[in-house]
Amino acid sequence: MAAELDEHQTGGFLVWGDPSLYDGTIRVIGTIITRGALTLDYDVIPGISSVQALAARHRITLNRVASPVHVTTGRRLAEGLPNNTDDIVVMLDADLACKNLRAENIEIYWGAYLGTDDEILVSGKLGDVIDHIEQTRRELRQRRGWIMDTYLLRRNPRHEAP
Repeated sequence: MAAELDEHQTGGFLVWGDPSLYDGTIRVIGTIITRGALTLDYDVIPGISSVQALAARHRITLNRVASPVHVTTGRRLAEGLPNNTDDIVVMLDADLACKNLRAENIEIYWGAYLGTDDEILVSGKLGDVIDHIEQTRRELRQRRGWIMDTYLLRRNPRHEAP
């Protein structure tokens, strides 16, 4: 930033996902300021998060009536499903931890590259679609060099009228 911008210019970072959830960009900027590497002022401008995009694109809500939603990482999901909720949003899951839950009564709403022309959506009973999701992720990562995906697990699905 110091090499590219003079003191009167403005720079920016476009952050994919949601800067309020599991994003290191704000922490990195804080560290730069704390260490005195640069003197700068910054704002965080909210947009549509990957979690909001996931729900909108699948045309669902993240939770059911009067029920909580739990947001976690793949690493935490690998430790087990939370006991206090049946609706779990999972971000940052490099290993697709939900594949170990295929025998459970769970639906998945999965999306990759949400909000882009390359967006891909898959939903269904976890045991029925997880192999397809895993293969799709592998192919996309190989082709593009990276993948950014998010998903909702819905334990004990009840098909409620809209």
